[in-house]
Amino acid sequence: MISGQKVLAVVPARGGSRGVPRKNIRDVGGKPLIVWTIEVARASRYVDRVITSSDDDEIISVARAFGCDVPFKRPSELADDKAPGIAPVMHAMENLTGYDIVVLLQPTSPLRTVEDVDLCLEQLLRSGAPSCVSVCEAECHPYIAFERLSDGTLRSFISDRQVTNLRRQDFPLALRLNGAVYAARIPWLRNSRTFITTETTGYLMPTERSLDIDTLEDLSKADAYLSDVRQQRELETKS
Repeated sequence: MISGQKVLAVVPARGGSRGVPRKNIRDVGGKPLIVWTIEVARASRYVDRVITSSDDDEIISVARAFGCDVPFKRPSELADDKAPGIAPVMHAMENLTGYDIVVLLQPTSPLRTVEDVDLCLEQLLRSGAPSCVSVCEAECHPYIAFERLSDGTLRSFISDRQVTNLRRQDFPLALRLNGAVYAARIPWLRNSRTFITTETTGYLMPTERSLDIDTLEDLSKADAYLSDVRQQRELETKS
């Protein structure tokens, strides 16, 4: 609970991942991928309840084995490639009442910390905004991004020549969504059906914790990073 408001965390994990088959329960750093997110959510100072939303019996079994509540099995029509990412959150809000704030925590962002979750929620309340999402610095600045036309020529996404002629050190900070934390006030989200509007505030995370797993290479990076984290924690415990 934060400022008297109850918080529900939703961890969505469908079984039909195509890019990396069964990625939500693949071993990463010594644990199933989804477990890193479940543990962070359960450790939050503010989250009152953590649930996994899944259509897959094996994923449900893993989530429950690591102490996560699975109050229902997600309908198959909300778990295919065409279902929007907000679908499991809307489904959870329809089935679970008594909460004021919902937090979406995707298993594909295992490097986020409990501090990231809590600071995002604190920013949501402090700002007065209806939603707060995590962002990081964009690797490619839009001022130097181009589209390639059918004839092979390039066209800048930014049409203002005064902008495109700026020195790189004069560029404003460009941010991107990193997929790690999405938080919103439930009454507002029911109406907007999206976490991101012009009213949304952004919680800034470092790029090194902003990995969003979509490929086997991403999975390998996460495994190396989290294996190091786990070893460091074990050494600190022994000392």
